[in-house]
Amino acid sequence: MVGIVRARHLTPELLWKLRRAGAAVPAPDGSYLVVPVTEYPGDDSITVLYRVDPGGGEPRPLTTADRSSSQPAISPDGATLAFVRKPEGGDHAQLALLPVGGGEARLVTDLPLGAADPRWMPDGSAVLFLGSVLTEAPDVDATRALLDERKERPASGVATEDRIYRYFDKWADDLHVPHVMRYDLATGAITDLMPGWARWGELPDPGGAWDVAPDGSLVMFSADAGEPRHGLLQYAICAVPTDGSGEVRTLGEVAGHKYRPRVSPDGGAVVYGWQRDVDFYGDPWLLVWHALDDGTETVLTDGWDRSASGWEFAADGTLWLTGEDDGRRHVYRMPPRPGTPERMATGGWLTAPKPAGDGFVYYLADSLRSPADTWRVPQAGGEPERVTGWNDELLAGVDLGEVAELEVTGADGVGIQAFLVYPPGHDRDRPAPLVQNIHGGPHGSYADTWFYRWNAQAFAAAGYVIAMVNFHGSSGRGYDFANSITGDWATKPAADVEAATDHLVAAGIADATRMAVIGGSYGGYLVAWLIGHTDRYAAAICHAGVVNLLGQYATDVTQGRAKAMGADAWEDIGTLLAASPSANLSDVLSTPTLVVHGEQDYRVPVGQGLELYGILKAKGVPARLLYYPDEGHWILQKANSLQWYGEVLGWLDRFLG
Repeated sequence: MVGIVRARHLTPELLWKLRRAGAAVPAPDGSYLVVPVTEYPGDDSITVLYRVDPGGGEPRPLTTADRSSSQPAISPDGATLAFVRKPEGGDHAQLALLPVGGGEARLVTDLPLGAADPRWMPDGSAVLFLGSVLTEAPDVDATRALLDERKERPASGVATEDRIYRYFDKWADDLHVPHVMRYDLATGAITDLMPGWARWGELPDPGGAWDVAPDGSLVMFSADAGEPRHGLLQYAICAVPTDGSGEVRTLGEVAGHKYRPRVSPDGGAVVYGWQRDVDFYGDPWLLVWHALDDGTETVLTDGWDRSASGWEFAADGTLWLTGEDDGRRHVYRMPPRPGTPERMATGGWLTAPKPAGDGFVYYLADSLRSPADTWRVPQAGGEPERVTGWNDELLAGVDLGEVAELEVTGADGVGIQAFLVYPPGHDRDRPAPLVQNIHGGPHGSYADTWFYRWNAQAFAAAGYVIAMVNFHGSSGRGYDFANSITGDWATKPAADVEAATDHLVAAGIADATRMAVIGGSYGGYLVAWLIGHTDRYAAAICHAGVVNLLGQYATDVTQGRAKAMGADAWEDIGTLLAASPSANLSDVLSTPTLVVHGEQDYRVPVGQGLELYGILKAKGVPARLLYYPDEGHWILQKANSLQWYGEVLGWLDRFLG
């Protein structure tokens, strides 16, 4: 009928048309924001920096769409924007400067490995940034020479004696050492503040892991201090003067992991995040106050059984931070003294709080029903308000599925939280096919957040109820809950997922004859475990799943493995086998399974997926392999992602449709 616009559902193709907003950077006085926004007009992404008026008005592009621009930093007077972009034909992004009031951007560096994460000196005289060198080279010149030498090498072999020789999808040769460098505006001179430094910064990306003192005298950063170098990861807080003397010192003792230093507005202290246990990444991040005059330290959040993230100082010395609680992340504030943070804005999933001079804190917010936009909340307290709406027009005619939350009784009689996403327009009185979507980690969560790689709305739009269970071991319910699966990855999480399935069937929400279990990484591990113990699911999808814990000694980081699994192989191989899906298969193994893996996955090496696929085919179980020679742990390229969604949704339709 003329004049009627039919609602559309969220397809993978539409998902890739959405604008992906990054964290807003407010001008010091809060008069405007700079927001990076990424789009995919073709196969490759383009990021444009927009000027946004917090009071309203149409966002205005500051950079052109011919090349990506990212990582904006605004000068203290608000007049100049520093950012990074690749030169035409270049391989690495370089530091660029742009007058905010109008003019052309100019590149001011030409470094062999590029520039990243610019920050301004407080007096506006210089821009500090991260310029990387190779691990074998002390400085930029030596790095340039070594890169030239590598091009001439006839042999392709890589030799190493390091314990950590690759990370996620990169070999150690590509894990560059970040040096803080200074670009002086008056002279154009570039000074390496850390010549000879050979320690990695926070992996995988040191961006955001450093800060400049208010008087501009020194830089604080976190770096790997583990011994031997490239053996065990252990992050410490370090300081280096900005005068070019090159003296790097470690702040306090090397104990646990220390992350993300932030210098107080009066310059008298630094606040950093502390994980006490280097072998347990689910350990909560505590905020620690370190006085710079005498080195005394005070733990600020020891009484708060949640994990701090994204902390920043406001001008009055108040700390603003985010923290996860039951699958949502909120914005909090707290004075710089021990206590419990006060919730100021409620998630969804809120990240990157930035206090500004206009009395607001700006942050990025998304949810299971909305992609990310900039929001703000008054520093004095009050109602949050949305500032941007990057995808309002595109999503105006899209019918999204209803989101619900439930709690079921899981293992040991403990309450387990889960999110549900219903098909758009679903009749609640009719059971629907169920997809149990299991999160990775295991010390992570499925949260009330928009997620592009495994988008729950895109799955639900195909006609499925999507269940996302935050089982034992998940983050957001405190240390004891996260630590409850240490030494036993499978038992409690599997029981929790099964309890949720039982509840959904009994409640008439799920059709017991049409159910699937899917997951990636640890989620793939639990999928492989479940299909070896039950045949109730009509289909399964195992993406980058661990199936053989002994084989995980080929992973990139092997520290903490004994704690997680209960033993090292040479101490008690039976413990590893008892928790390995491939060693716990029986005649019940019959679930049709799609196995997905990338060749460049060094976190869960590709042999894990091939082993599961081989077992399934040998037993005669319907199975399909989706293999990517050019992807790692995640499927990131647009064409590959669209193929991935097609295969995943096609597999579900084949057995549940």
